[in-house]
Amino acid sequence: MRKKVIEIYQSGKGYKAISKALGLLRTTVRAISCKWQKHRTVENLPRSGRLTKITPRRSDNSSRRSQKTPQQHPKNCRPHLPQVRSVSHYIWRKSNTAFQKKNIIPTVKYGGGSVMVWGCFAASGPGRLAVINGTMNSAVYQKILKENVRPSVCDLKLKRIWVLQQDNDPKHTSKSTSEWLKKNKMKTLEWPGQSPDLNPIEMLWHDLKKVVHAQKPSNVVELQQFCKDEWAKIPPQRCNRLIASYRKRLIAVVAAKGGPTSY
Repeated sequence: MRKKVIEIYQSGKGYKAISKALGLLRTTVRAISCKWQKHRTVENLPRSGRLTKITPRRSDNSSRRSQKTPQQHPKNCRPHLPQVRSVSHYIWRKSNTAFQKKNIIPTVKYGGGSVMVWGCFAASGPGRLAVINGTMNSAVYQKILKENVRPSVCDLKLKRIWVLQQDNDPKHTSKSTSEWLKKNKMKTLEWPGQSPDLNPIEMLWHDLKKVVHAQKPSNVVELQQFCKDEWAKIPPQRCNRLIASYRKRLIAVVAAKGGPTSY
């Protein structure tokens, strides 16, 4: 490209014409031309300082961000969905090896944020979203289920046979909650610990966080309202695709032998 710049420059064309012809910035064209006039070359000139100690890079390696996944215990080896966060840690890895264990930084679940919410969805669309005020315990969780699950089932027009999927949070699996679920005839799906890869709602949480963050709420009240509004706007088609992807998730789990997957 530098040689082409000089060839056109020698034909009498100006910086503007060269810039337009080659799709380069005018400042770039000017810098190349000035360098050629001064040194009669467009090659890289020797630089001061110590020489690099890094060996030439192989064609199939490049500097990439290391993937982050929730830390897991060997007995609970299940795939984990990398939390999409901006990180400054880079590693050298080959293409298509992002989710190999050696290229992953384990993360530990932690609390945070100003608003805690509970939500549900089915293939037919999003269900209700509840804002949780104060400390979350088994009693609060049971109250949320009582006020939101069956109304959501009715709103989404689900058939009489449906199954509730929840994770293994202690509040979800406590003795009192288990008894409450049994008493209210809510069948739950057996679920392995630390397995967000298999839970399609994780994708909806990501969608919600992204769209709410873009609106830049100025206070907690606005944040709560934005969450409710945007959750209700989730297209049924999006929910249907996530449910339809469940088989692919299971196949990915088997292929990864319980390790992390791209989900």
